[in-house]
Amino acid sequence: MLEVKAVCKTFNPGTVNEKRALNGVNLSLSDGDFATVIGGNGAGKSTLLNLVAGVYAADSGTISIGGQDVTRLPEHRRAAFIGRVFQDPMMGTAATMQIEENLALAARRGQKRTLRRGISKQEREEYRELLKLLDLGLEDRLTSKVGLLSGGQRQALTLLMATLKKPKLLLLDEHTAALDPRTAAKVLDTTERIVQRDKLTTLMITHNMRDAIAHGNRLIMMYDGRIVIDISGEEKKKLTVEQLLAKFGQASGSDEADDKLLLS
Repeated sequence: MLEVKAVCKTFNPGTVNEKRALNGVNLSLSDGDFATVIGGNGAGKSTLLNLVAGVYAADSGTISIGGQDVTRLPEHRRAAFIGRVFQDPMMGTAATMQIEENLALAARRGQKRTLRRGISKQEREEYRELLKLLDLGLEDRLTSKVGLLSGGQRQALTLLMATLKKPKLLLLDEHTAALDPRTAAKVLDTTERIVQRDKLTTLMITHNMRDAIAHGNRLIMMYDGRIVIDISGEEKKKLTVEQLLAKFGQASGSDEADDKLLLS
């Protein structure tokens, strides 16, 4: 479902600020794979996600989604294949619109804009059932403005909107990093349930090693613009944080781990 081949990306080439962000990255995700991506600051995690989404263009290499080469497609063209949840809870929703209006926008994504009537009674009932999955009481607040919701509620709603049309690829960019631990755990649990229910191919960036181990069927660790660890199956299920750190040291040739990685 996702094929990244020999992708390289350098920012500010030829200047004193030159930064080689990705160095020949190869990554293949099968249909239904849920891969967590972990690594220290500057490892290349977010750059990889942004290249897949089309925010940046790759300097070299190719990217395919669902068998289609999207390497040269702009971000808005790739949006037809991709659902994305950002780190900032404020980015995925329209604050001045109602919850049901936000869901309607997501449900009608890709359709022609018309002057047809508003949200039907049937649609409203469908949205209510979808919101029950979040277990946040939002099913009784369909007409509430999204700007009145907490960060966790907005992020959960964004997740629902991003997956409503069952995208070929779901990108989660540290989508629980800005939330308190309890809310983050709830959003992660909801993420797992939606991904498993709809069998969505998912790439999730996280700084939290325990979350990376606990969720998904694959764990990928990046270092210095490269993928240095790719674990799946039984090996991933039995993995501990201590073992992961040891593997990171062996693969990177360094016994230094990023502070943020260790603290989380």
